[in-house]
Amino acid sequence: MPLSELTQALARHGLRLRGGFATDGGTDGDILSAAPGTRSLILIGNVGSELWDKSGAEIAALGEPDPLDRWTRSVIEPIASSVNGVALFPFAGPPYWPFQRWAERAEGVRNSPLGIQIHPEFGLWHAYRAAILLPGELNLPEPQWRSHPCDTCAERPCLSACPVGAFTGTTYEVDHCVDHVVSSRQDDQACFQRGCLARIACPVGGAWRYEREHAAFHMDAFVTARLAAR
Repeated sequence: MPLSELTQALARHGLRLRGGFATDGGTDGDILSAAPGTRSLILIGNVGSELWDKSGAEIAALGEPDPLDRWTRSVIEPIASSVNGVALFPFAGPPYWPFQRWAERAEGVRNSPLGIQIHPEFGLWHAYRAAILLPGELNLPEPQWRSHPCDTCAERPCLSACPVGAFTGTTYEVDHCVDHVVSSRQDDQACFQRGCLARIACPVGGAWRYEREHAAFHMDAFVTARLAAR
């Protein structure tokens, strides 16, 4: 399947091809152990609320537990099989695949002060849902940017917008964050209903901000997972 057809197949579900890279025998031992002969890795993800606009009803219909993860598998695994590839997922673990490191290589993104990787166009409103390991080499373009949006952001409103000061720029007090989200669950202007206020405060990519119901879905999934891990 040519990359153009793969892109179209993903778009039908509200997903995007998020770049990729050629594997290196010296540094990608984990990838080559999972699928010997892999020559390329491509990343698949979502941007803004496109995923929910196209596939939200299907995801919701699956019900708990983990409807988004189960839906992702059901969509990506057949696509990977159609291109003789192997699908990997960020939620399949432990151990977990290094999706952040792969994203740096594939798209040139880097971490924001919130620990979320920031994209120069989409800001913090994007995610990586899967990777496909391929046996052939692909002519994938290099990332077109090298600057980091946060380097020129003097005020860093993301750090001051958190109601409980959970972010310092170098650390994240996840328990403070979760406790606040749970305690303010019914507050229409707080993080659970609107989405993370620190994330919303970022001036980059505002046009791609998740719709409220989609932000609430992700917030609920985050809190559920963190509480279960305690």
